[in-house]
Amino acid sequence: MSKNTSFLPYQRIIFALDVPTIGEAKKYINLLKKNVGVFKVGMELFVKEGPKVIQLIANETDAKIFLDLKFHDIPETIIRAHRAASALGVDFITVHCYEGSNLLRTAFKSANSKTRVLAITVLTSLSKDGIIDAGLRRELQDPLKLALYRAEIAKKSGCAGVVCSGKEVKAINEKFGNNFTTVVPGVRPLWCNITNDDQSRTITPFDAIAGGADYLVVGRPIRDAKDPREAANKIGDEIEKALNNSN
Repeated sequence: MSKNTSFLPYQRIIFALDVPTIGEAKKYINLLKKNVGVFKVGMELFVKEGPKVIQLIANETDAKIFLDLKFHDIPETIIRAHRAASALGVDFITVHCYEGSNLLRTAFKSANSKTRVLAITVLTSLSKDGIIDAGLRRELQDPLKLALYRAEIAKKSGCAGVVCSGKEVKAINEKFGNNFTTVVPGVRPLWCNITNDDQSRTITPFDAIAGGADYLVVGRPIRDAKDPREAANKIGDEIEKALNNSN
């Protein structure tokens, strides 16, 4: 069951602006600003265009802004990076869990009151074989166990929530409750056909929301659709059905 009923179905959609230029970003921002609730700026776009893309979203829309740079460095560098990101006025920033609670506490303390820190648990591109290859100890080589372990560290460190796959979202919600935000990437509607997909742990919008996800990150199913607005609306309809089904 989804936890938060205070916002509309479309506001749960985070559209990933995975494009290389501000011109392409502006096209999708103007096209989808009434159909999604959050725009996500990742590494490619931010490295190419910098803070001006954040300002563009703020000027053109009422949407929230998710700056997804997945910070992972020594604490002093994280402090400075998070202060800079918070000063841009973004709503969400991300940090990896790999370095444990010290880094996550640093990230939490260095963000301002508006900017919410989300911890990356296990990337949706990682399979169990990939986790084993990364050298993690045996008891954490299962993606679910690893995600729960890292979510617990994030919660204790003060993070607002986590980014996790749809395969783990229900267990995380059951363990950590209503005041812990869950963001689910790797969302693949049944009607979407993506070739050469690099995501190994995917989920439908309905199942992610039914499992308790607060937000869904959606990129290619919307961006590559013949009609991106229609695709976003179809995902919104699926979210609404899941919410109604859980009530």
